[in-house]
Amino acid sequence: MAKIEVRAFADLQMFFRKQGWGFPMEFQIPEEGTTGLQLAEQLGIPEDKLEAIFVNGTAHSLNHPIKPGDRVGLVPPGLPSVYRVHLGFYSKDNREKN
Repeated sequence: MAKIEVRAFADLQMFFRKQGWGFPMEFQIPEEGTTGLQLAEQLGIPEDKLEAIFVNGTAHSLNHPIKPGDRVGLVPPGLPSVYRVHLGFYSKDNREKN
C-alpha cells in the first residue's frame, strides 16, 4: 500500500469532518494506484456527490488515475458555473472525459 493526500471541498469537507478525518487526510491506496471513482467508493462517498477531482493541482475526470504520492482534491457538484469553467470541469458528466 502507498499513501496519497486527500482534501475535500464544500459539502464534502463537512462529510470529512463528520467522519473525524483530517484536512488533508492521508489515505492508503494500492501500489498500482486507483481512480477518483474507486477512491470515492473506498471513502464511502456516493458517486453523485463527486463531480471532479484535482490531482496535483490539475482538474481531471473521475476516471483519472491516482498514483502513490499524489495530492488529490475531491470536488462536489454545484459550484457556480464561472468557477467550474475556470477550474476546468464544466462538463455535466466528467466520468467519461479526462
